[in-house]
Amino acid sequence: MTKKKTIKINAASEDAKEKETADDERTDNGQADITAEEKSEAGPAKDPISELEARLKAKEQEAEETYDRLLRNSAEFENFKKRSAREMEDFRKFANQSLLKEMLTVVDNLELALNSVNTDQANDKQLAEGLDLTHKEILRVFEKFSVKPIDSKGKPFDPTFHEAVMQEETDAYPENTVTKELQKGYLIHERLLRPAMVVVAKPKTENTD
Repeated sequence: MTKKKTIKINAASEDAKEKETADDERTDNGQADITAEEKSEAGPAKDPISELEARLKAKEQEAEETYDRLLRNSAEFENFKKRSAREMEDFRKFANQSLLKEMLTVVDNLELALNSVNTDQANDKQLAEGLDLTHKEILRVFEKFSVKPIDSKGKPFDPTFHEAVMQEETDAYPENTVTKELQKGYLIHERLLRPAMVVVAKPKTENTD
């Protein structure tokens, strides 16, 4: 009887070992399956050098875009400064334009008075000299502010600077030439301040009578 018990115990021990071996195999197989699944989900391993190169390329592109924006902003700022400088210069040149234009009427009246004094010998000589000095002083002020008269008589008619108020039939001047200046025109810094009122020549018509 003792021998039978020993055989049974040995058999039970062998069964336990086989069961433990089977469990270990299942555990190893399960871990192997999990590791393979994780690798499959993670995808192929990345090359660190390629990844660094890609990041470097992205940074270089970003730096180029930033530099381009900087150049554009710098160019826009330079254009703004130039435009502002031109506007300030124009403002400085033409700030007194309205006042000077109003003063032209004073000059016109002085010139009319001078012409009247010169044609009337009975007038006081001192009055004529006073008018002449006043006229010259105003013209000096005009010159200081770059206001100058337009030379029109005997010049071709130019609608940019002349305003034709009538035509005169004459052979003394070519057609479309200014024959008379009824009111002087003026420029300020090469810009028209007031056009000259002029008479323009036209050919004489032949008398068929």
